[in-house]
Amino acid sequence: MNVHITADDARITLLWMLVAFIATFAITRLVVHLIRSGRGPFGNVEVGSVHVHHLVPGIFLMMISATIGFTLDPHGAGHIVTACAFAVGAALTLDEFALWLHLDDVYWTQEGRQSVDAVVYAAGLGLFLFVGSNPFSPDKGESRGGWAVSIVITLVFALVAVFKGRYFLGVAGIVVPFLALVGALRLARPHSPWARRFYKPGSAKLAKAEARAARRAGDRAQRWINAIAGRPDPPSEPPKPPADGT
Repeated sequence: MNVHITADDARITLLWMLVAFIATFAITRLVVHLIRSGRGPFGNVEVGSVHVHHLVPGIFLMMISATIGFTLDPHGAGHIVTACAFAVGAALTLDEFALWLHLDDVYWTQEGRQSVDAVVYAAGLGLFLFVGSNPFSPDKGESRGGWAVSIVITLVFALVAVFKGRYFLGVAGIVVPFLALVGALRLARPHSPWARRFYKPGSAKLAKAEARAARRAGDRAQRWINAIAGRPDPPSEPPKPPADGT
């Protein structure tokens, strides 16, 4: 007997995945903050002298749940459990996105905040998919030509937003095209590919982008980021040469 998953079933599954994803990220961040501060019963997982990062079980969990989903094709409660297992693995893995991006343990550095960005983007995209509709499905009665043109325009706006450093607006704009337009029209972040290409040194646009980034670095949102991601460790000083100069 063939079992078909309806649109309502898919939305319920996505909701469970979002809950599992966000809850796992929140619990993981709480645990690592406790470990960093030396409070609570938690500690780093080590095998011999090797520190096992939590992305390792996350990767295995995604591999196992995806294999079960593709081969056994569970339904009902089994389908929900498998989807949630994948979401838990994704949260554990993306929480250390900066580590596998830089191939270095940068969890408590400024670069480590890219992990929080990745989690926020993934959760936001999932939320937009939950409340929105399939962005690549034509509306009823819409011509194929008009549908194709609208898709191309949306993707162009989304790509411009990404190149401007507006990653969330670019990704979410694929689901909600208005957000892609907003991201494409906004001022680029000063270190984005768009700014490096189109904002000349000393130009008014670059100065405005840098001033806006400086305000953002000190505003209330930054304090929230510090609360979630933790304050970055101060950069380590390079070793001093021996006194005799050798």
